[in-house]
Amino acid sequence: MQLYSYFRSSAAYRVRIALNLKGIPYDTVPIHLQKEGGINRKPEFRAINPHMRLPALRLDSGDLLIQSLAIIDYLDDIHPQPPLLPQDPIVKAKVRAIAQVIACDIHPLNNIGPLRYLKNVMGQDQSKIDAWYHHWVHDGFQAVEEMISPGPYTFGSEITLADICLVPQVYNARRLKTPLDKYPKIVAIDAACNKLAAFDKARPENQPDAE
Repeated sequence: MQLYSYFRSSAAYRVRIALNLKGIPYDTVPIHLQKEGGINRKPEFRAINPHMRLPALRLDSGDLLIQSLAIIDYLDDIHPQPPLLPQDPIVKAKVRAIAQVIACDIHPLNNIGPLRYLKNVMGQDQSKIDAWYHHWVHDGFQAVEEMISPGPYTFGSEITLADICLVPQVYNARRLKTPLDKYPKIVAIDAACNKLAAFDKARPENQPDAE
């Protein structure tokens, strides 16, 4: 498999964690999101993914999958062990809810595209852009902190999709200097997850394209 990735992409980070947890080997194809206005916006990558976003996963069959949650669902289907979703339907829905708060509510508003639009089109200065970023992280993390079950992970003793989504968002929040002192559960889960090899290997600084 080939993973089109950028070391700081939260969505690609999620997929890297899932691949590592499943023990699935893959090759990284770096796509820089900053250089030359974003290599992802070049015709060569648009021919691969018309949406021009990361990640994208090229299967051995030649099929291409996009969108991190869809890719992770696929990986869970073809490699069911270890499972990333609980069997209990209610707990499964709660896991998906946390994953979607992060992947659908927090991350889209703070992704590079909206932040670049705020700066280049709307003319906002960096302090206002930072305030925007922090606001939406706090808006989501306040909810997630209350939704978490007893640890060490978001839903007990097994890693789930919720953890896979949470850790990259915490990494980005720290990188952009978002205060996390109001979220002790989130901070504790992040620390517990990052003790696992699958999470540590997926960290941005451990990627071949890290800068």
